[in-house]
Parts: sequence; structure tokens; C-alpha cells
Amino acid sequence: MDRSTALRSPQPADEASFQALLDAFRAPLDRELDAFLAGKRAAAAGAPEALELVDGVARLVTQGGKRLRPALVLAAYRACGGRREEAVLPLALSTELLHTYLLIHDDIMDHAEVRRGEPAAHVRFADAHAAHGFRGDAGDFGRSAAILVGDLAHTWAVELFSIASEAVAEPERRRALRGAFSAMAEEVIAGQYLEIQVGLRPLAEGATEDELLRVLRLKSGRYTAERPLQLGALLAGAPPALLEPLSRYGAAVGEAFQLQDDLLGTFGDAATVGKPVGADLREGKHTFLVHHALRAASPAQRRVLEEALGDEDLTADRLAAVRRVLEETGARARVEAMVEERLGVAAAALDGLPLAPEGRAFLAGLLDWLWERER
Repeated sequence: MDRSTALRSPQPADEASFQALLDAFRAPLDRELDAFLAGKRAAAAGAPEALELVDGVARLVTQGGKRLRPALVLAAYRACGGRREEAVLPLALSTELLHTYLLIHDDIMDHAEVRRGEPAAHVRFADAHAAHGFRGDAGDFGRSAAILVGDLAHTWAVELFSIASEAVAEPERRRALRGAFSAMAEEVIAGQYLEIQVGLRPLAEGATEDELLRVLRLKSGRYTAERPLQLGALLAGAPPALLEPLSRYGAAVGEAFQLQDDLLGTFGDAATVGKPVGADLREGKHTFLVHHALRAASPAQRRVLEEALGDEDLTADRLAAVRRVLEETGARARVEAMVEERLGVAAAALDGLPLAPEGRAFLAGLLDWLWERER
């Protein structure tokens, strides 16, 4: 595929909304993704089973999503002086395919039926069970096929990362890139495992605040923003004086983003969230909202929370009752304060950094968008 050697700068943050900034970053990513998927489809031609798995990945990765992680790779690369599109796009897309793999597996573990407003991968394959004329359990087939689709997305993520890292001449920088990518994958898996454990404990035992902070850091702070920023900055050859504050910015932004998602998942609407509101409660997730509410709840309020948490048949009326408890116990306000604290840390980390305008505009725009999202 033909690529320009220079990256086109997005509009400055004061001249366009963050969505326009994000769209400018998405354009080269989506072109590269389309070309990559076309190559995989061509390679699978003549093998229907392989093509079905390729299309399983393609359907999820192209049906939506913010592209936040790959956009942060691009933003850090540009902010730190990187200019070679052919070097950074495979690295950026590797984070998106890693995310795709994790989403597919997460939906299986969470028994989630909807992703980005569409049936989750394991649901689609379960529905295809009858079309194939297969015997046996459709749900088992759907989960098994979806696991394989997730594995394929992970394989492609590693392939694209290898392409990007092999183009780095300096051994030390190449090792640092590999370390950051490996850590990104390992940390989010460890965070997911801890989250599962916490969610399965008796509520009387609960989770410690330290455990919830570790889940937040591993699954969100580092995975969502800190590691993608490190990858882009390392590829551009950024010095430690830039890497350290960019990491602080990323960790704080990633945590704020997840805490906001927790709030939206309970107090927002399905169109914004991309899955049914209250899904975290139905799945039994022990979020900071639940944690703070349980600590402050009266016996009656605690019963409302305990009966709702993990109830797959949670009704709209009972969800409304949970919302009232979260408000009355101050849990919602506590989580909103956590978001604001982290956005302040991110703003302080970004302030005064000597970054190229095209990358700084995106990082500042993201921070402004998160502040507005909080309101």
C-alpha cells in the first residue's frame, strides 16, 4: 500500500472538537487496517474455515470503537518528533488488535451478549451453529469459535508489533519497545484475573481499596493509555525526560477514563455505553462505585446492593433503586472526585512538556474531552 512519508497534522485543539482530532488520527489507521485485513482475506482464500475466522476478527475491529489506544501511539510518536508513517502504523494497529482479542475473551468471561451495539462474537457464532447444521450445543460452539477468533486477533497483534520493532535499529530501544508491549499484555491479563477474583468473593469479605486500585491501574491506567504512549514515544526515540511525564499523564488519563466508564455504565444510556446500562452490576463487578456504596450503606441500602450485584435479571426499577443508593451513600460523588483528581494529575504532567504541536494538540484535546465528559 502506498504511504506518505510525513504524517499529516490534525487541527489544533482550539480549532476543532476532540472528535475531529480523533478522526484525523483514525484516517491513516483505518486505511492501514483495511489493507491489512484485505491481505489476510486474500491469504485465506480457498479455506472457508480460515476465512470465517478472519471475518470474525474483521467484524469486531471494524464495527466501531474509539481507536483510542492506537491514536495515543500515534499522538506520542508525533509529539516526540516521529515522522515516518510506515514505521508507526503497524505498531499502533498492534494495540488495536490486542484490544480486540481481549474484548472477545472478556465478553465470554462476562457472559456479555452485546458489544458496540452488536451481538458479541460468541453470540454470533452460536447463532451460526444451526446454519452450519452442526450437532451439539450451540453455546459451546459459539464460545469455542470466539476464543479462536480472539487468539487470531492476538496473533496478528504480535505480527504487527514484530514488523514495527524489527525496523528499530538500536538494540536498546528495540528491547525497551518489546518490554513495553509485553508488559501491556501481561498487566491487563493479571488485572482481569484479579477483577474476576474480587467479583467472586462474598460481599461480606469484599475487596480492599488497594486491590481495586491495582485492577484500575493494570486494566485501565497502563493498558488504555500509559503503555500506548510509551510505545509511540519509544519508537520516536524520546528521552527519559519525556517518557516519565508522558507515563504519568497516561496512567492518570487511563484511570480517569475507566472510572468515567463505570459511572456511564450505571448512570448513562445504552447508546453512549455500547452495551446495556447496568451490565457491570448484572455481571457482579465490584467497582469503586460498589465499594464506596457498601462502605457507607445502611442495612437496607446494603440489601439493595447485595440483591442487585450479579443478578442477570436485574430490572429497570431495581436498577433505579441501586442508582438512588449510589447517590445517597455518596458513592457517585466519591468516584467523580477520583476522576477529577486524576485529570488534574494528567494536566500537571502535560503542562510545559516540549512536545511537537501535532501530538500535543491530541493529548490536550483528550484531556479537555475527559473534563467535559465528567460534567
